Amino acid sequence: MQKVQTATLNRATLMFPLALVLFEFSVYIGNDLVQPAMLAITKDFGVSSSWAPSSMSFYLLGGACVAWLLGPLSDRLGRKKVLLAGVIFFVLCCLLILLTKNIESFLALRFLQGIGLTVISAVGYAAIQETFEERDAIKVMALMANISLLAPLLGPVVGAFLIDHISWHWGFVGIAFLAFLSWFGLKAKMPDTKLSIPRQPISYILDDFKQVYKNKRFLGMTLALPMVSMPLMLWIALSPVILVEELGFSSMQYGLAQFPVLGGLILGNIVLIKIIDKLALGKSVLIGLPIMLLGTVVLIAGVIWQDYLIWCLIAGMTLISFGEGISFSVLYRFALMSSEVSKGTVAAAVSMLLMFSFFIIIELVRVMYEQYHLWAYSVACFVLIALWFSFPRSMLKQILKERVEQGRF
Repeated sequence: MQKVQTATLNRATLMFPLALVLFEFSVYIGNDLVQPAMLAITKDFGVSSSWAPSSMSFYLLGGACVAWLLGPLSDRLGRKKVLLAGVIFFVLCCLLILLTKNIESFLALRFLQGIGLTVISAVGYAAIQETFEERDAIKVMALMANISLLAPLLGPVVGAFLIDHISWHWGFVGIAFLAFLSWFGLKAKMPDTKLSIPRQPISYILDDFKQVYKNKRFLGMTLALPMVSMPLMLWIALSPVILVEELGFSSMQYGLAQFPVLGGLILGNIVLIKIIDKLALGKSVLIGLPIMLLGTVVLIAGVIWQDYLIWCLIAGMTLISFGEGISFSVLYRFALMSSEVSKGTVAAAVSMLLMFSFFIIIELVRVMYEQYHLWAYSVACFVLIALWFSFPRSMLKQILKERVEQGRF
Protein backbone atom coordinates (compact mmCIF):
# COMPACT_ATOMS: atom_id res chain seq x y z
CA MET A 1 0.00 0.00 0.00
CA GLN A 2 1.33 3.45 -0.90
CA LYS A 3 1.48 5.96 1.93
CA VAL A 4 -0.05 9.41 1.58
CA GLN A 5 1.59 12.23 3.52
CA THR A 6 -0.59 13.25 6.46
CA ALA A 7 -1.27 16.77 7.73
CA THR A 8 -1.81 18.20 11.20
CA LEU A 9 -5.19 19.60 12.12
CA ASN A 10 -5.27 23.40 11.87
CA ARG A 11 -7.45 26.17 10.49
CA ALA A 12 -6.14 25.79 6.94
CA THR A 13 -6.42 21.98 6.74
CA LEU A 14 -9.88 22.10 8.37
CA MET A 15 -11.39 23.80 5.30
CA PHE A 16 -11.52 20.52 3.33
CA PRO A 17 -13.50 18.64 6.04
CA LEU A 18 -15.86 21.63 6.35
CA ALA A 19 -16.55 21.54 2.61
CA LEU A 20 -17.06 17.77 2.76
CA VAL A 21 -19.39 18.03 5.74
CA LEU A 22 -21.61 20.45 3.81
CA PHE A 23 -22.11 17.72 1.23
CA GLU A 24 -22.52 15.14 4.01
CA PHE A 25 -25.16 17.39 5.58
CA SER A 26 -26.96 17.60 2.21
CA VAL A 27 -26.95 13.82 1.81
CA TYR A 28 -28.10 13.20 5.38
CA ILE A 29 -30.85 15.79 5.31
CA GLY A 30 -31.82 14.12 2.04
CA ASN A 31 -33.03 11.35 4.34
CA ASP A 32 -33.92 13.18 7.55
CA LEU A 33 -36.06 15.83 5.88
CA VAL A 34 -37.78 13.29 3.63
CA GLN A 35 -38.64 10.68 6.28
CA PRO A 36 -41.14 12.91 8.18
CA ALA A 37 -42.73 13.77 4.83
CA MET A 38 -43.13 10.12 3.82
CA LEU A 39 -46.64 9.84 5.28
CA ALA A 40 -47.70 12.75 3.03
CA ILE A 41 -45.76 11.34 0.07
CA THR A 42 -47.35 7.89 0.35
CA LYS A 43 -50.73 9.59 0.56
CA ASP A 44 -49.99 11.61 -2.59
CA PHE A 45 -49.04 8.41 -4.43
CA GLY A 46 -52.09 6.55 -3.09
CA VAL A 47 -50.19 3.76 -1.30
CA SER A 48 -50.07 2.44 2.27
CA SER A 49 -48.01 4.18 4.95
CA SER A 50 -46.12 0.87 5.35
CA TRP A 51 -44.06 2.09 2.38
CA ALA A 52 -42.67 4.95 4.48
CA PRO A 53 -39.53 3.18 5.81
CA SER A 54 -38.71 1.94 2.30
CA SER A 55 -37.65 5.44 1.31
CA MET A 56 -34.76 5.13 3.75
CA SER A 57 -33.91 1.51 3.01
CA PHE A 58 -33.74 2.12 -0.77
CA TYR A 59 -31.60 5.20 -0.09
CA LEU A 60 -29.20 2.98 1.87
CA LEU A 61 -29.32 0.22 -0.77
CA GLY A 62 -28.23 2.74 -3.40
CA GLY A 63 -25.31 3.59 -1.16
CA ALA A 64 -24.28 -0.05 -1.02
CA CYS A 65 -24.55 -1.08 -4.65
CA VAL A 66 -21.81 1.07 -6.22
CA ALA A 67 -19.29 1.19 -3.38
CA TRP A 68 -17.37 -1.70 -4.99
CA LEU A 69 -16.71 0.61 -7.96
CA LEU A 70 -16.29 4.08 -6.48
CA GLY A 71 -13.70 3.14 -3.86
CA PRO A 72 -11.22 1.42 -6.23
CA LEU A 73 -11.99 4.04 -8.92
CA SER A 74 -10.93 6.79 -6.52
CA ASP A 75 -7.71 4.86 -5.82
CA ARG A 76 -6.88 5.05 -9.52
CA LEU A 77 -8.37 8.35 -10.72
CA GLY A 78 -7.93 10.29 -7.49
CA ARG A 79 -10.38 10.93 -4.65
CA LYS A 80 -11.10 14.50 -5.76
CA LYS A 81 -12.30 13.69 -9.30
CA VAL A 82 -14.63 10.94 -8.11
CA LEU A 83 -15.98 13.03 -5.22
CA LEU A 84 -16.74 16.06 -7.39
CA ALA A 85 -18.49 13.88 -10.00
CA GLY A 86 -20.50 12.21 -7.25
CA VAL A 87 -21.71 15.56 -5.91
CA ILE A 88 -23.01 16.60 -9.34
CA PHE A 89 -24.76 13.22 -9.80
CA PHE A 90 -26.49 13.64 -6.42
CA VAL A 91 -27.66 17.16 -7.33
CA LEU A 92 -29.20 15.91 -10.59
CA CYS A 93 -31.00 13.02 -8.87
CA CYS A 94 -32.50 15.42 -6.31
CA LEU A 95 -33.94 17.54 -9.11
CA LEU A 96 -35.18 14.58 -11.18
CA ILE A 97 -37.24 13.21 -8.27
CA LEU A 98 -39.52 16.24 -8.66
CA LEU A 99 -40.84 14.60 -11.85
CA THR A 100 -41.92 11.30 -10.25
CA LYS A 101 -45.58 10.30 -10.48
CA ASN A 102 -45.71 7.04 -8.49
CA ILE A 103 -44.03 5.30 -5.54
CA GLU A 104 -41.97 3.00 -7.80
CA SER A 105 -40.24 5.83 -9.67
CA PHE A 106 -39.86 7.75 -6.41
CA LEU A 107 -38.03 4.82 -4.80
CA ALA A 108 -35.89 4.36 -7.92
CA LEU A 109 -34.69 7.95 -7.61
CA ARG A 110 -34.17 7.47 -3.88
CA PHE A 111 -31.95 4.51 -4.77
CA LEU A 112 -29.88 6.69 -7.10
CA GLN A 113 -29.69 9.51 -4.57
CA GLY A 114 -28.32 7.00 -2.09
CA ILE A 115 -25.14 6.78 -4.16
CA GLY A 116 -24.25 10.04 -2.41
CA LEU A 117 -23.79 8.01 0.79
CA THR A 118 -21.10 5.93 -0.92
CA VAL A 119 -19.41 9.04 -2.28
CA ILE A 120 -19.02 10.19 1.32
CA SER A 121 -18.15 6.89 2.99
CA ALA A 122 -16.03 5.20 0.30
CA VAL A 123 -14.32 8.31 -1.08
CA GLY A 124 -14.68 11.26 1.31
CA TYR A 125 -13.99 9.39 4.55
CA ALA A 126 -11.02 7.59 2.98
CA ALA A 127 -9.57 10.98 2.02
CA ILE A 128 -10.05 12.24 5.59
CA GLN A 129 -8.30 9.20 7.08
CA GLU A 130 -5.41 9.58 4.65
CA THR A 131 -5.10 13.34 5.11
CA PHE A 132 -4.81 13.46 8.92
CA GLU A 133 -2.89 11.68 11.65
CA GLU A 134 -4.70 8.94 13.64
CA ARG A 135 -6.19 10.96 16.50
CA ASP A 136 -6.71 14.06 14.37
CA ALA A 137 -8.64 11.94 11.86
CA ILE A 138 -10.95 10.70 14.64
CA LYS A 139 -11.43 14.26 15.92
CA VAL A 140 -12.29 15.43 12.40
CA MET A 141 -14.78 12.55 11.97
CA ALA A 142 -16.42 13.40 15.31
CA LEU A 143 -16.55 17.10 14.42
CA MET A 144 -18.05 16.30 11.02
CA ALA A 145 -20.59 14.03 12.70
CA ASN A 146 -21.69 16.87 14.99
CA ILE A 147 -22.16 19.29 12.10
CA SER A 148 -23.93 16.70 9.95
CA LEU A 149 -26.21 15.93 12.91
CA LEU A 150 -27.88 19.26 12.25
CA ALA A 151 -29.56 17.31 9.45
CA PRO A 152 -31.58 14.92 11.65
CA LEU A 153 -32.19 17.77 14.12
CA LEU A 154 -33.44 20.27 11.54
CA GLY A 155 -34.80 17.75 9.03
CA PRO A 156 -37.90 16.66 10.98
CA VAL A 157 -38.81 20.27 11.87
CA VAL A 158 -38.28 21.55 8.33
CA GLY A 159 -40.05 18.49 6.94
CA ALA A 160 -43.02 19.15 9.22
CA PHE A 161 -43.13 22.77 8.06
CA LEU A 162 -43.08 21.70 4.40
CA ILE A 163 -45.89 19.20 4.99
CA ASP A 164 -48.08 21.73 6.80
CA HIS A 165 -47.45 24.86 4.71
CA ILE A 166 -45.81 24.21 1.32
CA SER A 167 -44.92 20.90 -0.40
CA TRP A 168 -42.37 18.14 0.08
CA HIS A 169 -41.02 18.87 -3.41
CA TRP A 170 -39.27 22.03 -2.22
CA GLY A 171 -37.22 19.98 0.23
CA PHE A 172 -35.37 18.32 -2.67
CA VAL A 173 -34.75 21.70 -4.31
CA GLY A 174 -33.10 22.94 -1.11
CA ILE A 175 -31.03 19.74 -0.76
CA ALA A 176 -29.77 20.07 -4.33
CA PHE A 177 -28.79 23.70 -3.72
CA LEU A 178 -26.75 22.85 -0.60
CA ALA A 179 -24.97 19.99 -2.34
CA PHE A 180 -24.13 22.26 -5.29
CA LEU A 181 -22.58 24.79 -2.89
CA SER A 182 -20.40 22.07 -1.38
CA TRP A 183 -19.03 21.28 -4.86
CA PHE A 184 -17.32 24.68 -5.02
CA GLY A 185 -15.76 24.27 -1.57
CA LEU A 186 -14.46 20.79 -2.39
CA LYS A 187 -13.05 21.92 -5.72
CA ALA A 188 -11.13 24.72 -3.99
CA LYS A 189 -9.98 23.05 -0.73
CA MET A 190 -9.78 19.27 -1.19
CA PRO A 191 -6.21 17.95 -1.59
CA ASP A 192 -5.72 16.46 -5.05
CA THR A 193 -3.82 13.29 -4.12
CA LYS A 194 -3.61 10.30 -6.46
CA LEU A 195 -2.03 6.95 -5.74
CA SER A 196 0.31 5.44 -8.30
CA ILE A 197 -1.61 2.24 -9.00
CA PRO A 198 -0.91 0.46 -12.31
CA ARG A 199 -3.76 -0.25 -14.69
CA GLN A 200 -5.09 -3.70 -13.96
CA PRO A 201 -8.05 -5.83 -15.10
CA ILE A 202 -11.18 -5.88 -12.97
CA SER A 203 -10.21 -9.29 -11.57
CA TYR A 204 -7.49 -7.53 -9.55
CA ILE A 205 -10.14 -5.37 -7.90
CA LEU A 206 -12.09 -8.50 -6.99
CA ASP A 207 -8.90 -10.02 -5.57
CA ASP A 208 -8.42 -6.92 -3.40
CA PHE A 209 -11.97 -7.23 -2.05
CA LYS A 210 -11.42 -10.94 -1.34
CA GLN A 211 -8.27 -10.08 0.59
CA VAL A 212 -10.15 -7.47 2.63
CA TYR A 213 -13.14 -9.70 3.45
CA LYS A 214 -10.90 -12.61 4.47
CA ASN A 215 -9.31 -10.39 7.12
CA LYS A 216 -10.83 -11.38 10.50
CA ARG A 217 -9.86 -8.08 12.10
CA PHE A 218 -11.60 -6.17 9.32
CA LEU A 219 -14.74 -8.29 9.71
CA GLY A 220 -14.78 -7.88 13.49
CA MET A 221 -14.49 -4.11 13.39
CA THR A 222 -16.74 -3.62 10.36
CA LEU A 223 -19.54 -5.86 11.63
CA ALA A 224 -19.43 -3.80 14.81
CA LEU A 225 -20.43 -0.68 12.87
CA PRO A 226 -24.02 -1.68 11.93
CA MET A 227 -24.53 -3.17 15.40
CA VAL A 228 -23.61 0.17 16.97
CA SER A 229 -25.36 2.48 14.50
CA MET A 230 -28.42 0.43 13.55
CA PRO A 231 -30.67 1.27 16.55
CA LEU A 232 -30.53 4.98 15.71
CA MET A 233 -31.01 4.25 12.00
CA LEU A 234 -34.10 2.20 12.86
CA TRP A 235 -35.34 5.09 14.98
CA ILE A 236 -34.97 7.54 12.07
CA ALA A 237 -36.73 5.10 9.71
CA LEU A 238 -39.59 4.08 12.00
CA SER A 239 -40.12 7.05 14.32
CA PRO A 240 -42.59 8.78 11.94
CA VAL A 241 -44.81 5.68 12.17
CA ILE A 242 -44.14 5.12 15.90
CA LEU A 243 -44.66 8.69 17.07
CA VAL A 244 -47.17 10.10 14.57
CA GLU A 245 -49.33 7.14 13.59
CA GLU A 246 -49.13 4.98 16.71
CA LEU A 247 -48.72 7.55 19.51
CA GLY A 248 -50.61 10.43 17.90
CA PHE A 249 -47.87 13.08 17.83
CA SER A 250 -48.32 16.11 15.58
CA SER A 251 -45.70 16.74 12.90
CA MET A 252 -44.10 19.45 15.05
CA GLN A 253 -44.14 17.28 18.20
CA TYR A 254 -42.46 14.56 16.18
CA GLY A 255 -39.73 16.99 15.13
CA LEU A 256 -39.16 18.24 18.68
CA ALA A 257 -38.95 14.66 20.01
CA GLN A 258 -35.81 14.18 17.91
CA PHE A 259 -33.86 16.88 19.77
CA PRO A 260 -32.95 14.92 22.94
CA VAL A 261 -32.23 11.75 20.95
CA LEU A 262 -29.91 13.38 18.46
CA GLY A 263 -28.62 15.74 21.13
CA GLY A 264 -27.28 12.63 22.87
CA LEU A 265 -25.29 11.78 19.73
CA ILE A 266 -23.90 15.32 19.53
CA LEU A 267 -22.92 15.20 23.21
CA GLY A 268 -21.25 11.82 22.69
CA ASN A 269 -19.14 13.20 19.83
CA ILE A 270 -18.16 16.23 21.92
CA VAL A 271 -17.12 13.97 24.81
CA LEU A 272 -15.10 11.83 22.38
CA ILE A 273 -13.20 14.90 21.12
CA LYS A 274 -12.47 15.89 24.74
CA ILE A 275 -11.24 12.47 25.92
CA ILE A 276 -9.56 11.09 22.78
CA ASP A 277 -6.11 12.37 23.83
CA LYS A 278 -6.51 11.24 27.46
CA LEU A 279 -7.54 7.59 27.04
CA ALA A 280 -6.00 4.71 25.16
CA LEU A 281 -7.58 4.66 21.71
CA GLY A 282 -10.56 2.28 21.85
CA LYS A 283 -11.34 2.70 25.56
CA SER A 284 -14.25 5.01 24.75
CA VAL A 285 -15.90 2.11 22.90
CA LEU A 286 -15.70 -0.08 26.00
CA ILE A 287 -17.47 2.73 27.89
CA GLY A 288 -20.04 3.50 25.19
CA LEU A 289 -21.40 0.02 24.43
CA PRO A 290 -22.57 -0.79 28.00
CA ILE A 291 -24.37 2.59 27.98
CA MET A 292 -26.05 1.60 24.71
CA LEU A 293 -27.08 -1.77 26.14
CA LEU A 294 -28.64 0.02 29.11
CA GLY A 295 -30.56 2.21 26.65
CA THR A 296 -32.04 -0.84 24.92
CA VAL A 297 -33.15 -2.21 28.31
CA VAL A 298 -34.91 1.11 28.97
CA LEU A 299 -36.71 0.75 25.61
CA ILE A 300 -37.98 -2.71 26.54
CA ALA A 301 -39.05 -1.42 29.97
CA GLY A 302 -41.17 1.24 28.25
CA VAL A 303 -42.93 -1.40 26.14
CA ILE A 304 -43.64 -3.46 29.26
CA TRP A 305 -44.84 -0.50 31.37
CA GLN A 306 -46.92 1.45 28.86
CA ASP A 307 -47.59 4.37 31.24
CA TYR A 308 -43.93 5.36 30.84
CA LEU A 309 -43.61 4.44 27.15
CA ILE A 310 -42.84 7.88 25.71
CA TRP A 311 -40.35 8.75 28.47
CA CYS A 312 -38.61 5.41 28.08
CA LEU A 313 -38.48 5.73 24.30
CA ILE A 314 -36.81 9.15 24.48
CA ALA A 315 -34.52 8.29 27.41
CA GLY A 316 -33.50 4.92 25.98
CA MET A 317 -32.74 6.34 22.53
CA THR A 318 -30.79 9.22 24.08
CA LEU A 319 -28.56 6.76 25.96
CA ILE A 320 -28.11 4.70 22.79
CA SER A 321 -27.18 7.72 20.69
CA PHE A 322 -24.74 9.01 23.34
CA GLY A 323 -22.97 5.64 23.41
CA GLU A 324 -22.80 5.62 19.62
CA GLY A 325 -21.26 9.11 19.67
CA ILE A 326 -18.27 8.07 21.79
CA SER A 327 -17.79 4.78 19.90
CA PHE A 328 -18.50 4.96 16.17
CA SER A 329 -15.62 7.13 14.90
CA VAL A 330 -13.06 4.99 16.74
CA LEU A 331 -14.52 1.74 15.40
CA TYR A 332 -14.56 3.18 11.88
CA ARG A 333 -10.87 4.11 12.14
CA PHE A 334 -9.97 0.61 13.35
CA ALA A 335 -12.04 -0.96 10.53
CA LEU A 336 -10.44 1.17 7.83
CA MET A 337 -6.90 0.58 9.08
CA SER A 338 -7.33 -3.16 9.60
CA SER A 339 -6.15 -4.02 6.07
CA GLU A 340 -3.10 -3.03 4.02
CA VAL A 341 -5.15 -2.87 0.82
CA SER A 342 -5.61 0.61 -0.72
CA LYS A 343 -7.88 2.69 1.48
CA GLY A 344 -10.43 3.43 -1.27
CA THR A 345 -11.04 -0.31 -1.62
CA VAL A 346 -11.16 -0.86 2.16
CA ALA A 347 -13.56 2.09 2.61
CA ALA A 348 -15.73 0.66 -0.17
CA ALA A 349 -15.74 -2.76 1.55
CA VAL A 350 -16.78 -1.09 4.81
CA SER A 351 -19.49 0.90 3.03
CA MET A 352 -20.96 -2.13 1.24
CA LEU A 353 -21.15 -4.22 4.40
CA LEU A 354 -22.60 -1.31 6.35
CA MET A 355 -25.20 -0.24 3.78
CA PHE A 356 -26.38 -3.76 2.92
CA SER A 357 -26.75 -4.45 6.65
CA PHE A 358 -28.80 -1.26 7.02
CA PHE A 359 -31.07 -2.18 4.10
CA ILE A 360 -31.67 -5.77 5.20
CA ILE A 361 -32.25 -4.96 8.87
CA ILE A 362 -34.52 -1.97 8.21
CA GLU A 363 -36.70 -3.95 5.81
CA LEU A 364 -36.79 -6.95 8.19
CA VAL A 365 -37.73 -4.82 11.20
CA ARG A 366 -40.27 -2.93 9.07
CA VAL A 367 -42.06 -6.20 8.28
CA MET A 368 -41.82 -7.36 11.90
CA TYR A 369 -43.12 -4.00 13.10
CA GLU A 370 -46.36 -4.50 11.18
CA GLN A 371 -47.01 -7.61 13.30
CA TYR A 372 -45.41 -6.88 16.66
CA HIS A 373 -45.17 -3.06 16.73
CA LEU A 374 -42.90 -1.61 19.45
CA TRP A 375 -41.87 -5.04 20.68
CA ALA A 376 -40.21 -5.70 17.31
CA TYR A 377 -38.35 -2.38 17.41
CA SER A 378 -37.13 -2.54 21.02
CA VAL A 379 -36.08 -6.21 20.89
CA ALA A 380 -34.25 -5.63 17.58
CA CYS A 381 -32.27 -2.80 19.20
CA PHE A 382 -31.39 -4.99 22.19
CA VAL A 383 -30.26 -7.92 20.02
CA LEU A 384 -28.06 -5.68 17.85
CA ILE A 385 -26.18 -4.19 20.81
CA ALA A 386 -25.98 -7.53 22.64
CA LEU A 387 -24.34 -9.10 19.56
CA TRP A 388 -21.51 -6.57 19.79
CA PHE A 389 -20.39 -8.20 23.02
CA SER A 390 -19.45 -11.36 21.08
CA PHE A 391 -16.87 -11.42 18.27
CA PRO A 392 -16.45 -7.61 17.79
CA ARG A 393 -15.72 -7.04 21.49
CA SER A 394 -13.12 -9.81 21.60
CA MET A 395 -11.48 -8.42 18.43
CA LEU A 396 -11.36 -4.92 19.93
CA LYS A 397 -9.78 -6.31 23.11
CA GLN A 398 -7.12 -8.00 20.98
CA ILE A 399 -6.38 -4.75 19.12
CA LEU A 400 -6.02 -2.83 22.40
CA LYS A 401 -3.66 -5.49 23.76
CA GLU A 402 -1.49 -5.31 20.65
CA ARG A 403 -1.34 -1.52 20.80
CA VAL A 404 -0.12 -1.70 24.40
CA GLU A 405 2.56 -4.23 23.42
CA GLN A 406 3.66 -1.93 20.60
CA GLY A 407 3.82 1.04 22.96
CA ARG A 408 1.01 2.88 21.15
CA PHE A 409 -1.26 4.92 23.42
